[in-house]
Amino acid sequence: MLGLWIALAVLLVLTVLIWRLRLGLYVAFGSGQAVADLTVGPFHIRLAPSKETKKTPQKTKKPGKPKKEPKDLTEAAKKVPKPTLEDIRDAVETLWPATKKALCRTRRGIRIQPLRLAVTLGGAEDPAAAAELYGGLHALIWTGMPALERLVVIPDPAIHLGIDFDAAKTRAEGEIGLSIRLGTLIAVGAQLALPAMGWLRRFLQRRRQTPAPKTADTAAERPAA
Repeated sequence: MLGLWIALAVLLVLTVLIWRLRLGLYVAFGSGQAVADLTVGPFHIRLAPSKETKKTPQKTKKPGKPKKEPKDLTEAAKKVPKPTLEDIRDAVETLWPATKKALCRTRRGIRIQPLRLAVTLGGAEDPAAAAELYGGLHALIWTGMPALERLVVIPDPAIHLGIDFDAAKTRAEGEIGLSIRLGTLIAVGAQLALPAMGWLRRFLQRRRQTPAPKTADTAAERPAA
């Protein structure tokens, strides 16, 4: 019986230590490159860019499919569908109430430092849509950041949003550092799981319903002279 109580006490201590384990994530991006580091307690793990493996010379080449090299974080980010203003509004209306409720329970147990973002929207292809997106994001930042700073520790935020009607692509650079305990992360994640899944389902449905842009190959053929 004594051994059982000792085992339960050790299990309880381990559970408390794991629950209070501090996690950290640092991401820096810009100029087509990205760096991501994960901190788990005293340990640091480099997530991106992945370490290059040294190629050893092979004596005999065996036929077969070549091994796929790990993809870079920036290449994967380019394939993510870009959200529209409607998607952003839907995300705010769906996720913000649950997020606010979850963050209130953490009692400012999350720290974001540094927070430096500089985004320039490209408006050459569709100036009207770019201007509408700029206005929506600008209003979201000015109304959302004060509310977020009351729930999360953000010592020195720096966010810049601009628009360039001569550029076709959106440019973004910055760095974000997040520090959170494992127990807090589990509690917030459990609170946001269902609303996030609902928003993601609607987002993917809208992407499937959006017609693909026409290219030169699918353009109508010109009548013969």
